[in-house]
Amino acid sequence: MSVVTPESQPAQPAPPVNRLVLVTGPSGAGRSTAIRALEDMGYEAIDNLPLTLLPRLLDGRPPEKPLALGVDVRNRDFSTAALIEVVDRSDWHAGVPLQVLYLDCSADVLLRRFSETRRRHPLAPDESPDMGIAREFDLLGPVRARADILVDTSEMSPHDLRAELERWFAPAGGARLAVSVHSFSYKRGLPRGLDMVLDCRFLRNPYWVPTLRALDGRAEEVARYVGGDPRFDAFRARVCDLVHLLLPAYEAEGKAYLSIGFGCTGGQHRSVCMAETLAQSLAEDGWQVSIRHRELERRGLPDASGGQSKE
Repeated sequence: MSVVTPESQPAQPAPPVNRLVLVTGPSGAGRSTAIRALEDMGYEAIDNLPLTLLPRLLDGRPPEKPLALGVDVRNRDFSTAALIEVVDRSDWHAGVPLQVLYLDCSADVLLRRFSETRRRHPLAPDESPDMGIAREFDLLGPVRARADILVDTSEMSPHDLRAELERWFAPAGGARLAVSVHSFSYKRGLPRGLDMVLDCRFLRNPYWVPTLRALDGRAEEVARYVGGDPRFDAFRARVCDLVHLLLPAYEAEGKAYLSIGFGCTGGQHRSVCMAETLAQSLAEDGWQVSIRHRELERRGLPDASGGQSKE
């Protein structure tokens, strides 16, 4: 079993073209997020398929691309014995392995997640969530013991989980090294897992301009204001040159994922502007890049076009 914690080193992905991944784990541990992440990586995703239909699906023609199957206690015919029978079978499509991805999470974190979302636990609809969590742990214990890859999501955000799964399941020989660019506020600390951090607090701050205070670094007016700092152009050029220099070297060393963070006081203006600037430069050069603005997501600030900030 491969156990993944937030402190684990990234795995070197080398999956076959055809791959069967069964995704399971306790409710609230991130199974839906994992299914969506695998689907974004090119897997055909089927969630909550009844267990009685699994043999019919897997006994047929081998899949033409990787297949991710989501199973949990909400499946209408779920039973531990039936799921173990599926896991233990060795006669699925010849040459196509079935791997069990088990998303684990501590009971106290699961209880907090249920409390925050005010969801009812599927195994305790009329009781407190902790009762359902305990029952589910008992049910899934034998399945957890058979996991090929176990990911503990207790300290992971959805973004962290997606990044971890990319390290394990992104098809080999596909995209170049993936880059994630973050903006954040130093008041709330550094985001977990950053490989490189750059401080933007020396740039002039749009917060002190009344007409710009409510906007964020994606707004054209804010970008112009930050870009008008006499130090901005040199900073941007050196940062972009440095990152463009390092990425091919990291890729040659086998690194699959690089996370770069820009911080400022509030995480709304300067860091957002620099994250957008670097991401655009990398995308224009053909790198696979994603952006996360932590404080905008947390506060639900409208973007420059009037919509909600996206995760």
